[in-house]
Amino acid sequence: MQASLETLGTLERRLKVAVPMDQINTEVENRLKRLQRTAKLHGFRPGKVPMKVVAQQYGMQVRQEVLGDTVERTFGEAVREKNLRVAGMPRIEAQPAATEAFEFTATFEVFPDVAVGDIGQATIERPQLAIGDAEVDRTVEVLRKQRTRYEPVTRAAASGDVVVIDYEGAIDGVAFEGGAAKGQGVVLGEGRLLADFEANLVGMSAGESRIFDLVFPEDYHGKEVAGKKASFTVTLNAVQQPIVPEVDAALARELGVEDGDIGKMREDIRANLEREVKRRVQQRVKDQVLKALIDNATLEVPKALIEQEIDRLMEGMGESLKARGMAEQATTMPRDVFEPEARRRVTIGLVLAEIVKTEKIKAEPEQVKAVIEEYAQSYEHPDEVVRWYFQSPDRVREIESVVIENNVVEWLLAKASVVDKPTAFEDLMGNA
Repeated sequence: MQASLETLGTLERRLKVAVPMDQINTEVENRLKRLQRTAKLHGFRPGKVPMKVVAQQYGMQVRQEVLGDTVERTFGEAVREKNLRVAGMPRIEAQPAATEAFEFTATFEVFPDVAVGDIGQATIERPQLAIGDAEVDRTVEVLRKQRTRYEPVTRAAASGDVVVIDYEGAIDGVAFEGGAAKGQGVVLGEGRLLADFEANLVGMSAGESRIFDLVFPEDYHGKEVAGKKASFTVTLNAVQQPIVPEVDAALARELGVEDGDIGKMREDIRANLEREVKRRVQQRVKDQVLKALIDNATLEVPKALIEQEIDRLMEGMGESLKARGMAEQATTMPRDVFEPEARRRVTIGLVLAEIVKTEKIKAEPEQVKAVIEEYAQSYEHPDEVVRWYFQSPDRVREIESVVIENNVVEWLLAKASVVDKPTAFEDLMGNA
C-alpha cells in the first residue's frame, strides 16, 4: 500500500491510496476458493462446482466485496500511519480500474486543535433560594388546581367555569374557515378564545343563544380574518363549575402518602422542590459556564460534525412531531434552522473533550452511584430504580458521561468568578 496526504484547508485533507492489483486479485481468488467448498448450484453436488462456474456466478460480487473491504482496511492503516484524527465520515472516490494498482482518494476533515482559553474573567451567577412554607403552599395550590373536576350547574356562566358551546361566524355574511364549531368546551378566563368572544359568554345560561359582533385583532394568527369584523351566533349547551379538592387526607393519598398524613405530604413536596431547585440551579450555572467556555475557546469546528449533529437534531424533532400527529411538518423542516444549535453542541463537545483529556478528568464510582441514587429519589421505589441502572453497562456509561461533564463544570467554576444571587422562586421555576 502507498498513501500520500494532501492538505486542502485548515481541517480538510485528501488521502490518496494505492493498493497493488496483485493483492486484490489474490484475495478474490482466495475467497472464491472458500466459496467453492460450500457453493450450491443447480446441477452440481455441494462442493463440486467448477471454479470457472463459481467465478462466473459470484466473481463480480466477490470482487466488489474485496474492494470495499480493502478501502476500509487500507484507509484505517493510512490514517494511523499519518497519525490523523478523522472527524466524520470520509468521502471515498475510487479511480477507474487499472492493471498495476487499485487507487482511491478519501476526502475528510480532521479534529481541530482546541485552545480552551481563560474563563477566569467570566462572572457566573449562582441562584440562591431556600424552600420555605410559602413555596410549599404555592405548590400545594398548583397540585390542587391540577386535580380540579367540573360539575354541571344551572346558573349563568362565570369566569372559571367550563362552557360547552356551538358557534358559527361570518364575515360580510360569508362563513370562513375555522369560524364554526359544535360541542366545544372552553374554560372561561383562561384566554384560549378572544377576550371579546369570552366576554359575551359570561352571563349566558344553558340553552341560551346570543348574536354578537367582534373585530379580529390586526395581529391575529389567522391572516385571512385579521383586522376584519365578524358576526357570531353562539348557543351555550352546558355550564360546569370547578370543584377544587380540599387539602385533606384524600389529597395526600392521591399524592402518594398512603396513610393520608398531610404533614408527610408537605414534607414530600418540600423534598421534591429542594431536589428540583438544586437541579435547576445546577443547570443555570452549567449553561453560564458552557457559554463562557465557548466565548473563550478558539477552534475551527469541522463541518462534517455539524452536519451529523444536524441530522440527530432533525431526527429527534421529527420523532417528536410525528408523536404529536404532525408527520407532514417533520418532512419539511429546513436544515439551516438547526445549524446554530448543532454548531453550539459540537463546539461544547470538542472543548469539553479537550479539558477531559488534558486535565485527566474522570467519573469516580462513588460519584456515579450518588447521581443514580439522586435520580432514583423521584420514583416511588428508589431501590428498584438503582438496581435497574446498574443492571446495564450502557445505562451506567450514560451516567458516567453526566458525571464527567459535571466534574468539568466544577473544574471551570474554580477558575471563574462565582457570585451568589438571591433568586425568587417564580423566577427559577418559571411556570412549573
